[in-house]
Amino acid sequence: MEKLNMNRDFFRGVWKLTKGYWNSEEKWKARGLFGIVIAMNFAIVYALVLLNQWYNEFYTSLQNYDKDSFLPLIGYFSVVAFTYVALSVYSIYLRQMLQINWRKWMTKSYLDKWSQARNYYKMQVIENQTDNPDQRMTEDIRDFVELTLTLLLGFLRQITTLVAFIVILWQLSGVIALPLGSMSLEIHGYMVWICLIYAIGGTYLTTKIGNPLVRLNFDQQRLEADFRFGLIRYRENGESIAFYGGEKAENKNVEGRFRSVVKNYFSLMKYQKRLSWFVNIYGQTAIIVPIFLIVPAYFAKQIQWGGIMQTLTAFDKVQTALSFFVESYATIAQWQSVVNRLVNFTNNMEKVEQIQGETQIKPVQDNNFQVKSLDVTLPTGRVLLNNLNFNIAPGETILITGDSGCGKSTLLRAISGIWPFGEGEVQIPDGHQCFFLPQRPYLPLGSLRDALLYPQENSLVSQQEIKNVMEKCELIHFFDRVNEVDDWSRILSLGEQQRVAFARVLLAKPDIVFLDESTSALDEKTEAVMYKLLKENLPNAAILSIGHRSTLHQYHKQQLHLSGDGNWQFSMI
Repeated sequence: MEKLNMNRDFFRGVWKLTKGYWNSEEKWKARGLFGIVIAMNFAIVYALVLLNQWYNEFYTSLQNYDKDSFLPLIGYFSVVAFTYVALSVYSIYLRQMLQINWRKWMTKSYLDKWSQARNYYKMQVIENQTDNPDQRMTEDIRDFVELTLTLLLGFLRQITTLVAFIVILWQLSGVIALPLGSMSLEIHGYMVWICLIYAIGGTYLTTKIGNPLVRLNFDQQRLEADFRFGLIRYRENGESIAFYGGEKAENKNVEGRFRSVVKNYFSLMKYQKRLSWFVNIYGQTAIIVPIFLIVPAYFAKQIQWGGIMQTLTAFDKVQTALSFFVESYATIAQWQSVVNRLVNFTNNMEKVEQIQGETQIKPVQDNNFQVKSLDVTLPTGRVLLNNLNFNIAPGETILITGDSGCGKSTLLRAISGIWPFGEGEVQIPDGHQCFFLPQRPYLPLGSLRDALLYPQENSLVSQQEIKNVMEKCELIHFFDRVNEVDDWSRILSLGEQQRVAFARVLLAKPDIVFLDESTSALDEKTEAVMYKLLKENLPNAAILSIGHRSTLHQYHKQQLHLSGDGNWQFSMI
């Protein structure tokens, strides 16, 4: 089991996660809010000091039957108590405001890092050490911000409380004389020393008992995310699972993931139970210890009842402040696991960002799209393409063929710049737009109009233009629902989704179109209609297609055949 290891590397990780927000464009707002919250916490501690003094005066007046001071003391208590409550309420409110602002900034920052340089894709291809990035940017960021502020402000309050009340406890403790043979040893502020020894012992035992909680909390978050991911896949692939009758297999998979959640949770329960036993015994014993220390002075009539109450309160505050680590151990363990997950996520994003493919994509003045000296490999080092050279003039068409696994789709990834394993040069005519159509189109959440215009957000496209394109692509029966927000990837068949992709091309009007088996779900008649639409509506667009169907030959003039071992061959069709 991983221990609670608060070493230099850990705190470097914490600083790496925190420094961005506190040095960002929102730094003055953040620092101002934080300063106000700290000041309010100091004021809360001062209110507690006033209440501690009130205990002495109030209970002493009761012991002396001082009727005249009763109501004034009650009035004084009401004012201080109301101030304390108001400060507590608004300190929490402002802390939550700071918390949501920090989380909002941090989430946007991580989304930007995850999306820049296509890190979200590279992390799937290059490394598999980052499980469930969605959880990292939702639950982990939320927990990191909340726990960091909770622990930091709690620590600052307890330090302030310790400084304030340790002086009071020292004064109230007086001196105790311990007989040492014929001599005696006088200990000033003896209750402070006993409180300190008690807290140090409790901290040591808490560390020994609670160490396994760090790894268990880390694993619990990961296993919960895996379980949720399994259910999401179950839902998203419901139709395919239903066709296969795969409910039993899927249930077995999901139940297996949940068994791991339950197994780890039981381990978590076991160690939390041990820690709870100790923390609760520790807390209850802390109530009795000062009573035994102060009662002899009371029986000797050296202190009044009010002094006892003030001493007990002061001892409790000092002991609580010194025991912050004991009381917060489970929270600190959870915080460390969250920090480790976010640091790991951040480091992996930085690692894949540094691994850039050597494929250089640059605009040129020439009208032809060109690929020069392109080498493409797999992560294993296997060579798929060696020294590939070709060009496509406006209006020309090329069909890429080859056996499955020979590197056809990987070639398109390299051309688009998202495949990091290879080198070469891709020259795109200056100002020309490229458009890639994968075999299974992506339909974003939103309206059908959003899906047709994706990834552009061109509100200038008229409804009539969209209607005309939908009619051409045999989607007119959905026009009445074009502004309807729904899960269109679930509503539309794969063939309809592929026709939506062709509609996107007609609306975007690109100069170069790459099609990766983009008609695989269409019948031959509809396939012919789609290619005819491209030729008629985009006569100057260069088209490069991947496919296995022999029917595709008639829509292309050249063929690029890949062998899968680095070799390739061009021919006219």
